[in-house]
Amino acid sequence: MERLIQYFETIPSAHRALILAGGITLFWVIESALPLFQFEYRKVRHAGLNFFFTLTTIVVNFLFAVLLVKTCDWVVANHIGIIQWISLPFWAEVIIGLLLLDLVGAYFIHWLQHHVKIMWRFHIIHHSDTYLDTTSANRHHPGESLFRAMFTSLAALIAGTPIGIVMLYQSLSVVLSQFNHANIHLPRWADQVLGWLIVTPNMHHVHHHYVLPHTNSNYGNIFPIWDRLFGTYMELAPKDLKYGLDTHPDSREHSHIGTMLKIPFQKHRPPVGTGSVQPQEELKES
Repeated sequence: MERLIQYFETIPSAHRALILAGGITLFWVIESALPLFQFEYRKVRHAGLNFFFTLTTIVVNFLFAVLLVKTCDWVVANHIGIIQWISLPFWAEVIIGLLLLDLVGAYFIHWLQHHVKIMWRFHIIHHSDTYLDTTSANRHHPGESLFRAMFTSLAALIAGTPIGIVMLYQSLSVVLSQFNHANIHLPRWADQVLGWLIVTPNMHHVHHHYVLPHTNSNYGNIFPIWDRLFGTYMELAPKDLKYGLDTHPDSREHSHIGTMLKIPFQKHRPPVGTGSVQPQEELKES
């Protein structure tokens, strides 16, 4: 375990790029062979659109890398944060660190993005994808990437994690996000087994259903425990899924980069579909 964390402390940029590209390639092949839905779309063009936002996410993360490294170095040097205040075996500190990074830096910020109006406007770009596949994982407006980068640093501060654990978490996050967005048909038995350990496609695709209340469920990134613990876990049969958002049904709005970049600056649109038990027009202003 210590060797693993030492590797991630100084993981080369080329290795991180390989993890990103390797994950997309793997799940692209699997979803092509075992698709959940037979989408009638130009897969390469759809991927190109999502890759643009993947690149903007990489740029934002690169700009915030210094802040993240400085935060991790500071908490370790000054013994700040939860795992710095407790005495546990190293492997247990790694697990707790990963769980806390996932709670604060993924689940909590994701929940906020659905409940704070200005954050939601940026998050719309991610949810507007009507052809959910593995390339959708990093389809984030640069503004949303900014929010997420800030909360990653906050999570490291609260957890007291050294940079090696953070880099391990981010690498796991990249691959598992590609997995749980992938258009993969996962057998029910496999979903039930994996679903207690990691967020599966069956679970996360419910979050991408086009109307409330399902859109406001299953916020988890790596670990499904948070949704089960905080009562945000929901299920929906794959046959009943419909991706996208009822507020942005026009394909011209979510299939052109220029238009998508402008979405956060539009007037707020309340949901128009049925089944809303928590109307998003009541979201708090930031």
